[in-house]
Amino acid sequence: MILECTECHTRYLVPDSSIGADGRTVRCASCKHSWFQEGVPVLDLVARAETVAPALPPEPAPTAPPAEPVYSAARVVEIAPPGSYPDYDAFAHEPPFRPRRNPARRWTMAAGAAGAAMLAGVGVLAYSDAPIFAHDLFSPVAPTPLKLVTKPVDRHTFNGNEIFAVSGTVLNPTDTRQPIPDIRADLRDAQKRIVFSWMIRPEATMLAPKAQIQFNSAKIDVPVNAQELVLSFSGEAAS
Repeated sequence: MILECTECHTRYLVPDSSIGADGRTVRCASCKHSWFQEGVPVLDLVARAETVAPALPPEPAPTAPPAEPVYSAARVVEIAPPGSYPDYDAFAHEPPFRPRRNPARRWTMAAGAAGAAMLAGVGVLAYSDAPIFAHDLFSPVAPTPLKLVTKPVDRHTFNGNEIFAVSGTVLNPTDTRQPIPDIRADLRDAQKRIVFSWMIRPEATMLAPKAQIQFNSAKIDVPVNAQELVLSFSGEAAS
């Protein structure tokens, strides 16, 4: 409600509840004048409170309790006795399942394929332009007619390393050109056991009739128990 001072006419906005229905004495804050302000009827207070106060939201409607789950009757599957279905295979695969793989079968198939490839390769070599290679591959190595003439072994120390130098000559006593195989060098101890070996490759691969070629080779830090040097052509049994 709005109150107005009867002396200075100053206006004040005062809540209705502060005056009440019976009224009360009030004083102007500006001129200090006091007067009795009549109250507001009870019906007017209730009407104003309903107008100003916001309406309360309606209470939610009570929700129904959740329905009990409905279970269907159990399904009974009858199992036939053994032998009732002779064509039934309990271990047979069905979609979407795949048949189990057999690793042994795969290895067998791979081995068969590899064998077939090897046989095919042998056939190609036998009927192609490589008869010499096929003959050397599947035929025993024939002894070479070439001769070895060795020189004394030069064994000395250089810059703290022991050098074992081997040299000699390859002779062709025949009237035809001969291939020169690699030369095998074996070092043996006092009991004729091989303690060290290496291969010497001559500078040429073919030797003319009645010709000869020199070869040289050196190794360092050979076994100290090596007492004998034996030279032989590759593929031949060392004597």
